[in-house]
Amino acid sequence: MSAQDAHLLIIDDDERIRVLLQKFLMRAGFLVTAARDAAHARRILSGLDFDLIVMDVMMPQEDGIALTKSLRETLAVPILLLTAKGETAHRIEGLEAGADDYLTKPFEPKELLLRINAILRRVPETPVQEIRPKLLQLGAIRYDLERGELWQGETLIRLTATEMQLMKIFSARCHEPISRAKLVEELGRDRGQAQERAVDVQITRLRRKIEDNPKQPRFLQTVRGAGYMLAPE
Repeated sequence: MSAQDAHLLIIDDDERIRVLLQKFLMRAGFLVTAARDAAHARRILSGLDFDLIVMDVMMPQEDGIALTKSLRETLAVPILLLTAKGETAHRIEGLEAGADDYLTKPFEPKELLLRINAILRRVPETPVQEIRPKLLQLGAIRYDLERGELWQGETLIRLTATEMQLMKIFSARCHEPISRAKLVEELGRDRGQAQERAVDVQITRLRRKIEDNPKQPRFLQTVRGAGYMLAPE
């Protein structure tokens, strides 16, 4: 997906930052809508679809973490959190809430742009034409490889953009262990232990969606010393 195709929602209670971000991203070629707080964002989201949400964590009433958790109940749109809290624990909290990435303030505008473009590249393109699906069976869950969708019966299981990308990576190499470092690389993230820990968080979230017992995974297995492996039926 290119910038010319993407519609971004900026959520920040600081008017100065909100306006600066909106102007910068519009100059970069994005269509941008801005919301001043969580309540305002909910009203906008009730009538518009977005390709990415850039959200400040520290907001009055409902903060960015709470809003992310709430949105994840119904929306799979990628979410990039902005925060002045740079500790690992806070980054993990954001990822566990359902965010796809986390950027610590202060940041260079160019880095924000690179993060946004990296996330958008990970979002699967919608198929142009109907293709007979190829499926992987994960117990009661089935994964449609062509569409990148998880289904339980007639119910679509919503995935974040990162979860979609992980399923795509694993399904292309079923029964083959993939290291955390390799997953970080294929997700387009910077190398390092913090990013490998972030992958662990994403794996935990994904297991909750495909496993009967996430604490004893049957399909998305941990291979000691080798990484993770998808083992469909």
